[in-house]
Amino acid sequence: MDWTAFALSLQLAAWTVVLLLPIAIMLARLLAWGHVRFKSGIEALIMLPLVLPPTVLGLYLLIAFSPQYWFGSFLKSVFGSSLVFSFTGILIASLIVNLPFAVQPIQRSFEAIPRNVREAAFVSGLSRWETMRRIELPLAWPGIVSAIALTFAHTLGEFGVILMIGGSIPGETRVLSIAIYDRVQAFRLDQASVMSAALLAFSVIAIAIVHMLARRGRSGTHVR
Repeated sequence: MDWTAFALSLQLAAWTVVLLLPIAIMLARLLAWGHVRFKSGIEALIMLPLVLPPTVLGLYLLIAFSPQYWFGSFLKSVFGSSLVFSFTGILIASLIVNLPFAVQPIQRSFEAIPRNVREAAFVSGLSRWETMRRIELPLAWPGIVSAIALTFAHTLGEFGVILMIGGSIPGETRVLSIAIYDRVQAFRLDQASVMSAALLAFSVIAIAIVHMLARRGRSGTHVR
């Protein structure tokens, strides 16, 4: 078992959830209720990582992150080093790849909230921020938990984009999925099988835990 790769996978998944969740909530809320021009086009762009092959998306991100091009050069000046073959690079790539997994379930939860509930909150004197904090987020809690589960589990298993952007640098970019690939390439199938089973078990446990919390949240949610 490559514990360094396993720990790096957990670190990548955790940071992806922490950084992406606020963005996903704001974006999902805007798409659910806001008067957004070109809404269909924006939703299509968000869903694009679901239909693009990971290697294709990884190639475009690799080109974008390359310091040979203006955008990659700009990113290098911001972060102090090239994003290619770095943990920061695979983290940013993970945020992009997981955007549909985070946004879609939260958007559906916001859309399921009746508009008259929000209007009643406004009439009662609650500000938009208070309405969001005390009314909308508790009611959208199942979608938020689903987004956390999907994002975390998908990050643990992501392979193509991570390989294209980060390669296989021990302790830096070699996450568990890459370590499994390396073992298969070296015909160490017994080690690859052990790591695959561990990844499968951890993903199932993570999804089961968050969905259990979601059920408890639904049963205990009340509007204050």
